[in-house]
Amino acid sequence: MSKKGSWSPYFAGALSGVVAIGSVWFVGKYFGASTSFVKSAGMIEQIFSPERVAQMPYFIKEVPAIDWQWMFVLGIALGAFVASKLSGTFKIQMIPDMWAERFGIATRPRAIAAFIGGIIAMFGVRLANGCPSGHGLAGASQLAVSGYLALICFFIGGMISANLLYKGGEQR
Repeated sequence: MSKKGSWSPYFAGALSGVVAIGSVWFVGKYFGASTSFVKSAGMIEQIFSPERVAQMPYFIKEVPAIDWQWMFVLGIALGAFVASKLSGTFKIQMIPDMWAERFGIATRPRAIAAFIGGIIAMFGVRLANGCPSGHGLAGASQLAVSGYLALICFFIGGMISANLLYKGGEQR
């Protein structure tokens, strides 16, 4: 464990690598998550208009159903929960401490920012035809130059965003 009970990034990274190898070895699939959100939307839409979903070209190729990728996303949430419990950092709260210190405790601005950020992220994911885990982690594990370029861009974007949001804030 590193600072304040959190996991070592080196251990977590190595564990992610082991999971990525296991994914390819046992399932024959590389990491990816964004398609599961689109499939979830398709499953919800099937409830109201199954004929429309059946005619959509995207859903002819990617059938909206619970599959390995959907379970992968569920595993991410479960894994985050288990990791936080094991590290002793789990707590239920509406507003994270760092956000409250920087922007206040109002939930509406945070919800609006999260919603807009989610829309922008999903637009980018669909535009790029995949998510950071698909392009970055899976691409890099296949030694694809595009995977490494994607990872570099994700890190640069993350550093810029963190600087804009938390510049001058206390590091945790």
